[in-house]
Amino acid sequence: MKKIIAFTLCAFTSASIFAALPPLTPEAQEAKTLADAKTAYAGRVGAFQLCQAINKVADQYRVPGTPAPAACTAPPPFVAPTAATPAAK
Repeated sequence: MKKIIAFTLCAFTSASIFAALPPLTPEAQEAKTLADAKTAYAGRVGAFQLCQAINKVADQYRVPGTPAPAACTAPPPFVAPTAATPAAK
């Protein structure tokens, strides 16, 4: 019972601490945006490499006369997101 009470108390305390975090600075927001873009690009590259591997295995087991597997589409080169410039007042 004591463990449940301690866990509940810690959960509520940590939730209130995380809820009070300040908003990100513009520099931190740009870094987060860049990291998100790199992660998304890495996912597209990974999907392309997986497609190539699947096609390579499918070609080994393909019966002559059956259609070849669909071609993989290579992702475009990575382009960093541009920062939006605030409008001048």
